Amino acid sequence: MSQAGNEGDLLIEEEMKDSYLTYAMSVIVSRALPDVRDGLKPSQRRILVAMRDLNLSPTARRAKCAAIVGETMKTYHPHGDMAIYPTLVRLGQDWSTRYPLIDPQGNFGSQDGDSAAAMRYTEARLAPPAGYLLEDLDKDTVELGRNYDDSTDEPVVLPGRFPGLICNGSTGIAVGMATSIPPHNLREVADGIIHLLDHPDCAVADLMKVIPGPDFPTGGLICGREGIKQAYETGRGRLVVRARIHAEDLKKEKKQLVVTEIPYQIATQDIINRIVDAVKNDHLPGVSDVRDESDREGMRLVIELKRGEDEQVTLNQLFKHTQLQDTYGVNLLAIVDKRPKTLNLKELLCAYRDFRIEVIRRRTRFLLDRAEKRHHIVDGLLKALVDIDAIIQTIKSSQTVPEARANLQANFDLTEPQASAILEMKLARLTGLERLELESEKKKLEEEIAGFRELLAKEALVLDVIREDLFELKEKFGDVRRTEITGNVQEIGTEQLIAEEDMVVTMSHKGYLKRVPLAAYRAQGRGGKGITAGDAKEGDFTERLFVATTHDYILFFTNRGQVHWLKVYDIPQLSRAALGRAVVNMLTLEEGETIQSMIPVRQFDDRQLVFATRNGTVKRTKLEDFSRPKKGGIRAITLDEGDSLVAVCVSSGSQEVVIGTAEGMAIRFPESDIRSMGRSAVGVRGIKLEEGDFVVGACVVSPATALLSVCENGFGKRTPIEEYRLQGRGGMGVINIRANERNGKVVALLEVVDGDEIMLMTQDGMVVRTPVDALRTIGRATQGVKLIKIAENDRVVSVARVAREEGAEGELPFGVEPPSPPLMMDEPEGGGTVGGDGGPSSTDGGGEEEGDDTP
Repeated sequence: MSQAGNEGDLLIEEEMKDSYLTYAMSVIVSRALPDVRDGLKPSQRRILVAMRDLNLSPTARRAKCAAIVGETMKTYHPHGDMAIYPTLVRLGQDWSTRYPLIDPQGNFGSQDGDSAAAMRYTEARLAPPAGYLLEDLDKDTVELGRNYDDSTDEPVVLPGRFPGLICNGSTGIAVGMATSIPPHNLREVADGIIHLLDHPDCAVADLMKVIPGPDFPTGGLICGREGIKQAYETGRGRLVVRARIHAEDLKKEKKQLVVTEIPYQIATQDIINRIVDAVKNDHLPGVSDVRDESDREGMRLVIELKRGEDEQVTLNQLFKHTQLQDTYGVNLLAIVDKRPKTLNLKELLCAYRDFRIEVIRRRTRFLLDRAEKRHHIVDGLLKALVDIDAIIQTIKSSQTVPEARANLQANFDLTEPQASAILEMKLARLTGLERLELESEKKKLEEEIAGFRELLAKEALVLDVIREDLFELKEKFGDVRRTEITGNVQEIGTEQLIAEEDMVVTMSHKGYLKRVPLAAYRAQGRGGKGITAGDAKEGDFTERLFVATTHDYILFFTNRGQVHWLKVYDIPQLSRAALGRAVVNMLTLEEGETIQSMIPVRQFDDRQLVFATRNGTVKRTKLEDFSRPKKGGIRAITLDEGDSLVAVCVSSGSQEVVIGTAEGMAIRFPESDIRSMGRSAVGVRGIKLEEGDFVVGACVVSPATALLSVCENGFGKRTPIEEYRLQGRGGMGVINIRANERNGKVVALLEVVDGDEIMLMTQDGMVVRTPVDALRTIGRATQGVKLIKIAENDRVVSVARVAREEGAEGELPFGVEPPSPPLMMDEPEGGGTVGGDGGPSSTDGGGEEEGDDTP
């Protein structure tokens, strides 16, 4: 086919190829992919610029979204409101955008998947981060291009003081390629850029120490770091993201799973629909009901289980068949120099750094040019004031303004701008005060000009400006990380999810830490010989023993008043006879620092922690104050010279405190006697000590409980709490147990109730597990009965309580069953029955009768 002036045939294949490539590049560059410099797609950028044109600053009144969409469509983006309004809505959703650029009002949808109201009902204005993106737009900081109808200019890119691309991320599908950049935490990003400014040759691995991974607005858990590492090093990777879930007990032995955070870009209603479908298809046989109890306080998706169902098994099925576990594909693709390019983490940060250097220099040149022009004008005005009479006469003698301007230039050596400024000068500028002001302005302008020239000459000063900007952004918009990074999915596989969760955590005197399933220890009778808990190294012995669940946090409180944080599942699970792993490889401890208390915590709520020191000081602090320990630990209590931390207990805030000493004294007083203090407080006196005595234990107690006192020679007793009269804090206390030659010093004091079991451990690594019910209650100030038979030169060093019907935090965690009934009940030494009548082990008529001081 030929036309006039166009001869020759045109192959349709070539025409389609060229046209499709043109279309593809238009979609890639002008629609689907963000610019690496400001992190925005053209539609997003045009919305923000249109809102700026409408003067919808963060402090202005909101305007109807219909007006914003209309202005955007009219001036910059003629693609219809169905393309503009959804983009506007997403920029204002705090579950879609990590740091929203739009401040919305009205129904902007919900995380359930509900759509926003029509744009005639909703209103919006710019959010503060958007103000930083648009800052200095009128100072020639970026290139301008003509809009679609060639009626005005629009910015090709925004100045981008706020690092929008990496902080808010971006998603988009182009032709033959797609981008998926996850959001990050501003504080971490700012620290990463500052690290890059300080160390330009740093590797991606170095930046990952500052930016550990994405931080989604919906929270959740990222399982494993390999996907993050691969994405940051190559620009592509896959992240396994899980919802945050905990278990709650219901009546009649039923339980429910509660979802408080879900994976990014997943709607709550989609999860509910998936669960319903899975129940119908028998993939979730243990689920009886699912409902959404979310409110203004936050998300709460409840999955109720049938009676007797193992919640760990059900959780595993939920991860497999629903979007409570999802895969987020990372593809760090952006427009660089008008071309799509896949970047690694360092290249993303370098792109921001280089662009900000360019913006600051262009802004500085603009300000320098403006200051120099003004300096030139001020200099001319000052010249005019020197010979003002001649100036006035020259102007009066001129017939026209151009003639007056020309005469001023010719007679007084002035430039055209200076002459124009003199002609426009008001008579008020002829006063002496105005002259002083002009001289002051000239001096100030000279200083500014010198500063601008120095800034342009020295790149180090430009980098300092970037640092200051980042510090300001951190201060204004920085917040805590929402997404937790946990172990790999392979490390928390099906076997680990279904496994027993009650764990015995032990630590030796030399600092070897391990966890052993609670089922590995069998229940024994009082006075039994016990079983070996570990093969200690020569000169070492087990010093700490604790029972917790695998999903608990463990707060490690040291003798120096520091606290460290660790998940139980991060502690290596080993056999009962294994040595363990050195705690110095897991926690950052100083030389001579030892662990004194280990507190399991499911969540950091409004409960209290009660501290007791060796010298008798006590302190009470909110548990939530310890929710964010640093890598090297944080201060839990300030200790006086020569003092050390002995015990830390969890309380409801309205219980009673009991403190016991090595010489057998004890004091009971209301917890309210100790006012709640901050982490760095010293505390107040809890018990008055005799010379040579010191505190060995402390606990918070409730009514109808008993105190178990254990001495180093294996003797102990259970006494009702009522026998310890309530006193005021700071007294001497009362006699608790006879700390004589037969019993030895007191080594432990803890609260017990019927149904509990206790575990006693000796210096040589022997352990016995026995029910508290086997030890009948006896009075205060007695010698007690034999709890464990120990060898010569051995002694009891640690005691722990094992609750039969509740976990370490008073709730049943995933997969935890109540400890099984005693599997072995050894006959006590001497042929008596445990807690029975007539034998030497009984307190009725034997040598250990209450009040009998005979050894």
